[in-house]
Amino acid sequence: MDFSFTEKEESFRDELRQWLEANLPEGWLEGKREIPEGIEEQRKFFKGWQKKLFEGNWSGISWPREYGGRGASLIEEVIYEQEMARVKAPPQINAIGVAMVGPTLLQIGTKEQKERYVHKILNGEEIWCQGYSEPNSGSDLASLQTTAVKKGDKWVINGQKIWTSVAHLADRCFVLARTKNTGKKHEGITAFLIDMEQEGVELKGIRSIDDRKDFNEVFLNDAIAYEADVVGEVNDGWRVSLILLSHERTGVARQIFQLQKTFDEVVELANTMERGGVRLIENPIIRQKIAKLKAKSRGLLLNYYRNLTNTIKRGYPGPEGSMEKLGASELGQEIYDFALSLHGSASTLWKNDALVSGEWQRHYLRSRAYTIEGGTSDIQRNIVAERVLGLPKDIKY
Repeated sequence: MDFSFTEKEESFRDELRQWLEANLPEGWLEGKREIPEGIEEQRKFFKGWQKKLFEGNWSGISWPREYGGRGASLIEEVIYEQEMARVKAPPQINAIGVAMVGPTLLQIGTKEQKERYVHKILNGEEIWCQGYSEPNSGSDLASLQTTAVKKGDKWVINGQKIWTSVAHLADRCFVLARTKNTGKKHEGITAFLIDMEQEGVELKGIRSIDDRKDFNEVFLNDAIAYEADVVGEVNDGWRVSLILLSHERTGVARQIFQLQKTFDEVVELANTMERGGVRLIENPIIRQKIAKLKAKSRGLLLNYYRNLTNTIKRGYPGPEGSMEKLGASELGQEIYDFALSLHGSASTLWKNDALVSGEWQRHYLRSRAYTIEGGTSDIQRNIVAERVLGLPKDIKY
């Protein structure tokens, strides 16, 4: 396997590095990576970062040039994710809009939808969230119960969504609702673009174990959408939702590159922390664990590159992405669990009281969600078994 990059690709990397050095928030590269706590302060911070990315032509880099992107190749997308992971760049709060909603509208949206939404997605003027999961419809998304009923020129939507990331900061939401009951759960679903500021939308923040409120419950009580807000065809929302999910191809890539950096930081932690006057790295059991994590992280990276090669040859991503998602999720939990074990009893300290950095505790707690969000590990194993290995499907009783 050839891991080298072309001269053009290396030039792309150099350009991005120079831009990041000049435009990251003040003190970011020195480790002062503070994100405001309040909702309005967060909104201002993230929209400001999104606008900077847009003005530098670093937002939606794979989008066609005529819509504000760079028309970047898949390899350039990978370089972009590598560099963003290297500097631990602030999250792109409009990631759902840029990586999923925008590309879906470019592929199957109407001319009016493209003109209305695409530019504002890229420049961060409108932040998007995704109304998929419901209290009883998580991994089994097709069993959703939210309904949309046509009344005159409006669709009236009622139901509840849950685990809706950044809904508290979002201006609009890509929502799936049932518009027809055929008895088959994958049928009769429609995709809508709804305004989050209307009276029929109510939010309730969910405080997670890491003391954050990054996702929410969303209650739709006679929320309104119009014909112009329908994506694709009425009752064809399942196909539309699969198109949207097919564009979510770089999120796992960044997680894989972030894990490589996190592993290096864990090794540095073991090199600097001491117990009984002896550096932890001198402990043979700790060295063995580090060696195992190194092998796993390297294997995950090489497997990603293999699947990336297949994607380039095919021209589109395949089901092998579930292998990457599964591996990254479980290895992430393992790395943070090990990192926290290095702290010993001090691992129970929180935030400013922590021995080294409260970020290790927060990331450890946050990693509990890795094997749930974006499709549980059990779902990923089923996909790998059935669609990659060709094993028979589970027997339905």
